[in-house]
Amino acid sequence: MIAKPKGTIDIKGNDSIIWEYVNHVISNMMNSYNYEFIRTPIFEMSELFHRSVGESSDIVRKETYDFKDKGDRLITLRPEGTAGVVRSYIENKEYVLPDVKKYYYNGTMYRYERPQSGRLREFTQFGVEVLGSNDPIVDAEVISLQYRILESLGIENLQININSLGNNESRNNYREALVNYFKPHINELCDDCKERIKTNPLRILDCKVDADSSILKNAPKTIDYLNSESKKRFEEVLKYLDYLEIDYEVNPNIVRGLDYYDHTVFEIVSLDNDDSKNNVLGGGGRYNKLIKELDGPDSYGIGFACGIDRIVSLLKEMELYKNIKREIDVYVMYVSEEEKLYSLNIVQNLRLNGVVCETDNLNKGLKGQFKVADRLNAKYLIILNNEDLQKGLVTVKDNATKEEEKIDIDEITEYIIGSL
Repeated sequence: MIAKPKGTIDIKGNDSIIWEYVNHVISNMMNSYNYEFIRTPIFEMSELFHRSVGESSDIVRKETYDFKDKGDRLITLRPEGTAGVVRSYIENKEYVLPDVKKYYYNGTMYRYERPQSGRLREFTQFGVEVLGSNDPIVDAEVISLQYRILESLGIENLQININSLGNNESRNNYREALVNYFKPHINELCDDCKERIKTNPLRILDCKVDADSSILKNAPKTIDYLNSESKKRFEEVLKYLDYLEIDYEVNPNIVRGLDYYDHTVFEIVSLDNDDSKNNVLGGGGRYNKLIKELDGPDSYGIGFACGIDRIVSLLKEMELYKNIKREIDVYVMYVSEEEKLYSLNIVQNLRLNGVVCETDNLNKGLKGQFKVADRLNAKYLIILNNEDLQKGLVTVKDNATKEEEKIDIDEITEYIIGSL
């Protein structure tokens, strides 16, 4: 037997119903906020992620799926969504347009991690990227959009943990403070952190091995090293969030795991999930240097990503999916070959008019077909029999009221549409 690769899942049955529902809510909300859907390749040139995510990041050093194609080009399966969207923005010269570009994506990502609850090697993220504006009100919009989508899925007790890494001057001051702080303690930390202090000290704060260490907990805080410009900007973001009535907590420990972030960084957590490792549903931040670093103009960007796998798991855990069920509008029932031909035509006409319709494909008797219709939660039954058909009639049964009615076969499509 050929099994699926480790760290992947099949999405089917009740899970597929929840996935479809989540995707429907996401796309509707994105349309309301006027975000344009974008689909970038599942694989890109490896250089894109090495330059954007960062050579020193755990993602690039340990987790990317890298391979050479038949042209001897180094290719990487995308581990996150931002880099590909920014690459597309630059490659298609959309920065010359007068408007801010607002994108959303929804697709699979790949990281070679140890599979565990909430962490898969193939996982699905939806997210947004807003390119071309540095206005703090955009930060607030992006954060609130993430919050409102999760809220509209029925997830309550959400909290935004927010921080600021500041501008380049602030980051440099903070980096120096971290190096001076960690140097006397570096031998007490993991081997990766010993490398991180040379390449990117902020990575130490995001260490999973030493996460509970008092050394990390007592490290200098980013907010204490913000210059006046960065402080003012952060205060404006918080002011706008207050106006939008978004629950947040300033958390100086939020630094995010990617190299390209500056200024606003944030995560959204479910306070109803007791597992602190899996209560983070998504996060993001501003990246005002990334576009230029990828050979684009000196422009601005901010975005977020949320893991759909985790959201679906939370909906199941909190039993928020019970009202989400797959239903059909009509089930057409027949027994004889002549009735079968009529059913074929009726089913096609209903489907072409947007009616969700099903019929028997296993040559079951009427008793078996009634059971299938019940499992499919059919709202109406169309029951065919030769005697009625000779009179040009079919029987329609309302499954809720159990009332039956004889309808002219030529008017059945209009009748069903009017009844739904």
